[in-house]
Amino acid sequence: MIDPIQTPPAGSAFIPGPLLHLAATACGPLDGLSFAVKDLIDIAGTVTGGGNPDWLRTHEPAARSAPVVERLLSAGASVHGKTITDELAFSLEGINAHYGTPLNPACPDRIPGGSSSGSASAVAAGLVDFALGTDTGGSVRVPASFCGIYGIRPTHDAIPLDGVMPFAPSYDTVGWFARDAEMLARVGDVVLPKAEPEPIRRLLIVRDAFEIADDDVAIALRAICAKLDARDEITVFDGAKAEWFEAYQVLQGTENWRELGGWISTTRPSFGDAIAPRFARTADITADDVARWQPLRDAIRSRLRTQLAGGIGWLIPTAPCIALPKHSPEPGEQHGPFYTRALTLTSIAGHAGLPQVNLPVATVDGCPVGLSLIGGAGADRAVLDAACRLSARLND
Repeated sequence: MIDPIQTPPAGSAFIPGPLLHLAATACGPLDGLSFAVKDLIDIAGTVTGGGNPDWLRTHEPAARSAPVVERLLSAGASVHGKTITDELAFSLEGINAHYGTPLNPACPDRIPGGSSSGSASAVAAGLVDFALGTDTGGSVRVPASFCGIYGIRPTHDAIPLDGVMPFAPSYDTVGWFARDAEMLARVGDVVLPKAEPEPIRRLLIVRDAFEIADDDVAIALRAICAKLDARDEITVFDGAKAEWFEAYQVLQGTENWRELGGWISTTRPSFGDAIAPRFARTADITADDVARWQPLRDAIRSRLRTQLAGGIGWLIPTAPCIALPKHSPEPGEQHGPFYTRALTLTSIAGHAGLPQVNLPVATVDGCPVGLSLIGGAGADRAVLDAACRLSARLND
């Protein structure tokens, strides 16, 4: 049983209390490897705390581990800890008012990104070989970029969400982090459906995605694209970036309130100052709002899945900037614009349910910035294979 009263060490990647250890249940392709699990994913006999003491207090221990955890254990890997998450996953920052902010080992004076903050921190610090997170609006992709590690958001529904705390189910995915592309792919071989997708043979730069990023980030990542001989460009947003962002905000928000609103209304939990207003806004979303934006998402999904068929891969900045400072005198002035830009970028794969891998390929002002590769629906293994090839090429 996790003790919610214990305070973790400053910068800890792991939830309060004794570090959870769970041995592998069989031998397999991941023999001897260790992994951590975001505290939104069930492990048998423990309470999934969701980053909030009131959620922890009002829920029972899981009867069984999530299937994705069971599959990794049966492949020879062992669990070495559950990791801190932003409260109920509602953040891209990695800050938890109750349990602290996990360290960003790549730039310790900056946030790690969230909501899979602890998992990214544990991998970046070398505490485990890989770690599970969840990604709805960027919660694996953004911390992977900020912490300078590899991370994947798979095709939506590629990995079962049984035993995973819901946030916005039509966007939710289980993703994972690793320090190199080969480890990312090894995990994928275990947890992804068996498939032989067409290899990614042509890389296209998404010009209007690069326009969202800070100039220095875009310049650094375009230099990497040139090294990969990626020069052909397309546009994706059709001049409607604001509409893509608004559609995500509304559709994610209405699902979020549907899943968690009853518990919030009944329990009246203690949320951090940044989290409480976000949940309050989701309660105000109307059926008319959903009816307005759902057709746009449906059209985006259909168009992007068609465009990414036939061995095409898109290159975009994973996040619009380097990790934000931990201690900003006016956090609202930085964090508000960050969310608008970051969620617009992540909505490409999010709206269409596509696989996306972050490659930690550059730095700006000494901090990591990630280049993302997006592939077609179901092309997860092709995206991972391409990530391995591209990484090897850049490291030659």
